Amino acid sequence: MSYQLELRHFTYFLAVAEELHFRKAADKLYISQPGLSRQIKQMEEIIGARLFLRNKRNVHLTEAGVYLKKELEYVFNHIDFTIKQTRLVDQGSSGEIRIGFLGSAMQRVIPDVLVKANQEYPNIQFSLEEMSNYLQVEAIEKDQLDLGFVRLARVPDGLAIKTVHTDTFSLVLPKDHYLNSSNFKNVKQVSEENFILFSSDYSSLYYDKIMSICEDKGFTPKVSHKSVHAQTIFKLVESNLGVAIVPTSLQHGFDLGVKFLEIPKITQKAKLSVIYKKDNRNPALQRIRSIIGL
Repeated sequence: MSYQLELRHFTYFLAVAEELHFRKAADKLYISQPGLSRQIKQMEEIIGARLFLRNKRNVHLTEAGVYLKKELEYVFNHIDFTIKQTRLVDQGSSGEIRIGFLGSAMQRVIPDVLVKANQEYPNIQFSLEEMSNYLQVEAIEKDQLDLGFVRLARVPDGLAIKTVHTDTFSLVLPKDHYLNSSNFKNVKQVSEENFILFSSDYSSLYYDKIMSICEDKGFTPKVSHKSVHAQTIFKLVESNLGVAIVPTSLQHGFDLGVKFLEIPKITQKAKLSVIYKKDNRNPALQRIRSIIGL
């Protein structure tokens, strides 16, 4: 008997690939475990490749299975988005742009883009989500985002990157701290204080730059707290739990008991870049790229 691949095979495969457990995947799909096993075996026979390594205790993806999972996630995400775009076009919209961003991008860069886009392409819709560098890259590769605003030096093959904003760094202190714009000379003056920094998981490039600012002045900062949110960092500084170094533009939009002192005479800059997939076929993205200068 000859078989051919059907959509259900891919759905079943992804369920097992995500759960790495046949019974859990079967429960998720509302089918029997033996039935699911037969479908996966049939799929492997049709493709001519083993997708899972399994024994009584464990299930693992083969190298071929890892590849197929990644490609199917892209295909399914693209289908879902294409259907949504089709619906928007039918309703008179010019489509949707999905944007990921680091918090600092919302201070100036993204609002400027949205204002220009609204003037030139008022029928384009936008969805925005704050997320880390790593998650933005992953989402763009999987076709879950169209644009990402990140702090990265490089991106994987297939993605484009361009710096869109260069910022200075500022020291963040409690409002009653003895340092002010008149007596602040360099960060060595706070070398004995605790530092509150953005997590290296959020942006390793940014974290390394902060460390180098301090090391250039002859000390390694004592990091007492880390966070991925500026609001949390500023609240900790306000509570006298330490000091922080952040891109200067982050001083806008918060009403907390902290003050910002721009760090003078340093070579480090906070560069914000936009990334996108080179072969992204979203027609709305082509219009927005012109606004950003891509």
